[in-house]
Amino acid sequence: MWRTKLCQPVRTIFTKTPSPPPRHHYHRYQRPLIPLSVSLAKTVTCIRTRDSHSYSSSILNEQIFHFDFSSSLVAHCITSASSAEPQVVVDWNDAVSCSEVGDGANGSLEEEEEDPRTNIPVKAYFFSTSVDLRGLVDQNRQNFIPPTSRMTNYVVLKFGTLSNPSGLLSSLSQGTGASISGSDCCFMVVFQYGSIVLFNVSEPEVDGYLKIVERHASGLLPEMRKDEYEVIEKPTLSTWMQGGLDHIMLQFLNIDGIRIIGSVLGQSIALDYYVRQVDGMVAEFTDINRGMEKTGTFTMESKKLFQLVGKANSNLADVILKLGLFERSDIAWKDAKYAQIWEYLRDEFELTQRFASLDFKLKFVEHNIRFLQEILQNRKSDFLEWLIIILISAEILISLYDLFQRTASTLH
Repeated sequence: MWRTKLCQPVRTIFTKTPSPPPRHHYHRYQRPLIPLSVSLAKTVTCIRTRDSHSYSSSILNEQIFHFDFSSSLVAHCITSASSAEPQVVVDWNDAVSCSEVGDGANGSLEEEEEDPRTNIPVKAYFFSTSVDLRGLVDQNRQNFIPPTSRMTNYVVLKFGTLSNPSGLLSSLSQGTGASISGSDCCFMVVFQYGSIVLFNVSEPEVDGYLKIVERHASGLLPEMRKDEYEVIEKPTLSTWMQGGLDHIMLQFLNIDGIRIIGSVLGQSIALDYYVRQVDGMVAEFTDINRGMEKTGTFTMESKKLFQLVGKANSNLADVILKLGLFERSDIAWKDAKYAQIWEYLRDEFELTQRFASLDFKLKFVEHNIRFLQEILQNRKSDFLEWLIIILISAEILISLYDLFQRTASTLH
């Protein structure tokens, strides 16, 4: 068996290890088949240990030698270092680790492993139609992060501790480019129209944060809406941001990024609620139309119709005014990077298309309401006309009766 003695580590790259051929087929200067590259800066002595033949090659400067072996020859590499150093013996069939072979391929593996990224879960909820932001801030003053824009329909609250409170906390409160990585902070963005967006909050802790807002909420809904998203921080990202399926990848996430992402997710989850409300009205009018198709009439009361009118108008007003669906964030106006996030997320959640669909459904509801109002108005007009006819008829009968009485009295 051929053996190798390594006196000190050398940078070596083995591309392939062929099985050793029979000994009688060995040729010293056979045409190379398998390249073996050894980079040394001192003396290399290649010895065939089973035979008495040996050959050596000495160099003074660093060079690259290519030894090609078609037999079971193994290199015995000796440097000019002291022979007192411990020697490592490797057999032909022994497994060799990456650290023993060299750091050429190991470096690329370490680079792949050293690809830092942080996954930050984002959860959006909608469970009420209004939140008292002033009362919420008054009771959570220590968690309140002052705004950096003129937008007053939301607040940002921070919970937890920081690994570097002196540096990161001040930068976060000022909305600078510092990242929230390296902290166990949780951030909550609360909107006046009822949406709540949680950053870096685990599922078991969600109820606790929602109860903080529930004390200041009004118009609680019977069913809470929920949506999930993810932000990935990757400092080595070649561009500022990169989109993906149900996530967005950023070089870093700071308070301004939380505000931008929270605003779009809050609008999206609230818009989903209003779309479902309008879908319910559309389904109700569809049933009325089907009933009219079968019977030729409908039995809806005017009070119910007026309630549907008020509901449709209030939904449209809430979407436009409360949600501010068409108002661009001040942060997006000031910084093109956040404008890019804002535009990408609006396209990702299809806010414009969903509002267009909502507006189309509201126009359908409005058309049906106008049609039913005309029918009710005609019914009322018909009733009044018949009432007038009856009154006139009664007056005529009374006049005739009075005339008959007078005629009878004169005859007697």
